[in-house]
Amino acid sequence: MTNRTLLIVALLGVATLCAAEAPAPDADGWYSLFDGKSLKGWKPVASLDCFKGEDGKLVAGGAEMDHLLYEGPVNGGQFRNFELKAEVMTTPGSNSGIFFHTKPQKGALLKGYEAQIDTSHSDPRRTGSLFDVVDVTETKTKDNEWFEYDILVQGKRIVLKVNGETIVDYTEPANPERSERRKERVLSSGQLAIQGHDPKGKVFFRNLRIKPLPD
Repeated sequence: MTNRTLLIVALLGVATLCAAEAPAPDADGWYSLFDGKSLKGWKPVASLDCFKGEDGKLVAGGAEMDHLLYEGPVNGGQFRNFELKAEVMTTPGSNSGIFFHTKPQKGALLKGYEAQIDTSHSDPRRTGSLFDVVDVTETKTKDNEWFEYDILVQGKRIVLKVNGETIVDYTEPANPERSERRKERVLSSGQLAIQGHDPKGKVFFRNLRIKPLPD
């Protein structure tokens, strides 16, 4: 076999492998972000102490605060306009959040927005809050019961729904007022992340899926 033939065979092998690993959406354009058993495609900012995949669920919490960033192949891990759906279940006293338009940072993720997850934690900002921008105090979920969280980002608009009910419908103004700490809490583009909040509570996720939308 000539060197040229060997090169062609090798390139075909790489192309076949890449094709096998390339994500594919379902018939409605939704991509799965979680395989139900591992954290493949996800990376913690600090360590894996706060996250694991088991029994079809992504588990967040049970250790010091950390964030799990999506770095998988869907859209190169970067999103601007999208719709995300997830089934979520809180345990009593737990807290979490889904971040978007964010990036890796130590400690709290200061870039982008957070869709709050909180049924009975001491923080009064409940599930469906656009954290520290549009906060809601009415509880729409119950601990130990699954609910569907829907996050839509389109242009300057953010819509958060819980079990199909719109909780927040926010349009970012041209010059949003933010504190110095929250100055990067604006729409741009970036990664998705799941928060593991503290050692005392755990939050479960399943059926995490996303549909990228055109700019």
